[in-house]
Amino acid sequence: MAYRIRPCRSLDELGQAAGAIGHYFGWVPTDEEVERFSQVIPPERMHAAFDGKEIVGGAGVFPFEMTVPGGPVPCAGVTVVGVLPTHRRRGLLSRMMRAQIDDIHARGEPFAALWASEPTIYGRFGYGHASLTHEVRLPRIWAAFRAGTPARTGRVRLIEQDESLRVFPRLYQKVARETPGFLARSKAWWELRRLRDDPSRRPPGSGPLNRALLEIDGRAAGYALYRIVQSEEAGHWTRTLRVVEALGVDPTATREVWRFLLEVDWTDEIQAWLLPTDHPLQHLVARLDRLDLRVGTGLWVRPVDVGATLSARSYRSDSRVTFELRDSFCTWNEGTWTLADGVAKRSSRRPDLRLDVQALGAAYLGGFSFAELSRAGLVEEASRGALARADALFLSEPAPWCPEIF
Repeated sequence: MAYRIRPCRSLDELGQAAGAIGHYFGWVPTDEEVERFSQVIPPERMHAAFDGKEIVGGAGVFPFEMTVPGGPVPCAGVTVVGVLPTHRRRGLLSRMMRAQIDDIHARGEPFAALWASEPTIYGRFGYGHASLTHEVRLPRIWAAFRAGTPARTGRVRLIEQDESLRVFPRLYQKVARETPGFLARSKAWWELRRLRDDPSRRPPGSGPLNRALLEIDGRAAGYALYRIVQSEEAGHWTRTLRVVEALGVDPTATREVWRFLLEVDWTDEIQAWLLPTDHPLQHLVARLDRLDLRVGTGLWVRPVDVGATLSARSYRSDSRVTFELRDSFCTWNEGTWTLADGVAKRSSRRPDLRLDVQALGAAYLGGFSFAELSRAGLVEEASRGALARADALFLSEPAPWCPEIF
């Protein structure tokens, strides 16, 4: 029997398609969960793979905006991609990704982004690894700021859900405007994904989600979401403070939010994931070597319309660079493009750089330079000085950061 790929047409189909990847995590979405899910991903943005009438795979898209250097841009947030183990190695994933990328292109979304549970999968579909993350595990006994850190300022309050829904989105948006990789969060996203605290979905041993608001001079300046997790081994209990998200609107607020987190009593360790590579915490603590700093993968980015993607972001110089681009999955992107005055157009000029669309995606948010990609053999310099000119163009601060997996 021939397999079919098409968008979902109902909540029931949406739930079955999401359940394909859920199979691998022991998750069978309930009717209530599917209804909530549909508020952030419409059924028509989920492609399903059918074997007869049975749904055996799914690939979805969150339609949102993501900040790139210069501001927010429409983005397809690829999510819940999977095929049931009964139907693996039959080409269904490739067919769903084909249908999905064609739909993204038809909708005019310039680029797509995702978090990869299995990073070896997405390169063949043109996704480039665009950012890194830091993970820290700091024993509480070493959680002191370095000497010379300014004195404490402001105050922190633990607040309830309703107040956090009023205050946290405004603070988040201030940081999001300036930070590549941040996604725009709707009211439904905040309610159903970021601030929802379903006891049945808490990690083992985890307490409730705590919402801490920092105020400086009477104004909201930062916040933290965290949980206390208890575990017991051989009669000894340990308590870990797990940071879900912590933001400050400026360096002072960031420092004070982390001061609060590091000074919570009756904890043995502070853990945080998905921090950016340039997070100031590594310069605030007295003992960097005690952070147990680890590096992980971050966002993967896929230019869907190269001209629109390149033209959507801002650049640090007025240099002109011409790319010779390879893109076997989206052949409409292949060819020569010149980026000049912030606009990318088809070109007949001789190329300065030769690269695959993966490398362009990796460099797009400013997380990796063309020079380092060249050293890895992913970019070829075709004219002298082109790597330096391209890096001067694409340079971006701060480092890309997406504080949540979507």
